[in-house]
Amino acid sequence: MAGKRSVICVVKFLCGVGLGYYICYVLINGIGTLLIQFLNDAHGAISDSDNHQRRYLEGTISFNTRQHKDESRSLADDLYKRVRILCWVMTGPQNLEKKTKHVKATWAKKCNVVLYMSSEVNKDFPTVGLDVKEGRDQLYWKTIKAFQYVFDHHLNEADWFLKADDDTYVIVENLRWLLSKYSPDQPIFFGRKFKPYVKQGYMSGGAGYVLSREAVKRFVDGFKTGKCTHFTSTEDLAMGRCLESVNVEAGDSRDTNKRDTFHPFPPEHHLTTSYLPKTFWYWNYCFYPTEEGPGCCSDLAVSFHYIDSKTMYYLEYLTYHLRPYGYKYRYNPDSEAKKLE
Repeated sequence: MAGKRSVICVVKFLCGVGLGYYICYVLINGIGTLLIQFLNDAHGAISDSDNHQRRYLEGTISFNTRQHKDESRSLADDLYKRVRILCWVMTGPQNLEKKTKHVKATWAKKCNVVLYMSSEVNKDFPTVGLDVKEGRDQLYWKTIKAFQYVFDHHLNEADWFLKADDDTYVIVENLRWLLSKYSPDQPIFFGRKFKPYVKQGYMSGGAGYVLSREAVKRFVDGFKTGKCTHFTSTEDLAMGRCLESVNVEAGDSRDTNKRDTFHPFPPEHHLTTSYLPKTFWYWNYCFYPTEEGPGCCSDLAVSFHYIDSKTMYYLEYLTYHLRPYGYKYRYNPDSEAKKLE
């Protein structure tokens, strides 16, 4: 009898150990998977970003530009000729109707050249089909292939080369002003500079970043020489590591008042005090001291990220059409720069 009980106790013990081992295995693997997903999306996307993307428009909106036909654009037109920007937009077949067509209808019109980079060719849109799959784990491959395509087919058509997502809004004229102080033959790139993992900093992928012509040459050459490799799917971090290894400078994109121009979130996230809690990863990633509230953002802001289709048109209206009566533009960055000299 005692022997039978001992056997039963041993069986129960072994079952308990086995069950405990299985539970631990499931938990550890689950946590590991979540950790890998978090590291691959190292900047932990804002919680309501999915809600932003559900509110998309079926059609596009055309603004009446004739009401501004007498407005002076001489400075902007001059910069359009002198600071040529090729914009390539990272997208996919599933986003053309939800997101990308609204980029095409708004800010992309201001680029000197615009390309839509996808995994498939769409001759009607049109998109460039790269030899990559879709998915977050493919973002850096898509970036590598896109810049290689630009290098092979469009290098001499522009001076600067902007990468933007299909949910990023860009004020291209403000980007031209920023870049007008630099030469495209200088190995440099600009964006919203983050500080972890790369000594000189790297640029937020969502806020967009722009490379000089020389920087594009060095990036493409880096993969030919082996100085750059695809070591992670975290696109912006990998981009920063590669560019640092080929001696491309991570430039300072702040305005003359040290306010940020590239923004990884929508305007309300930056303008509203305490919208982003101090425990949020963002505050530890910012390379330069960053304000929250109205002092966060330059009057000559370049970009905002996580912009849904409706907000794309709101920003287009507020940027190019809304005017307060009786005001002259107050912030003159060129005069501010002279004061600092």
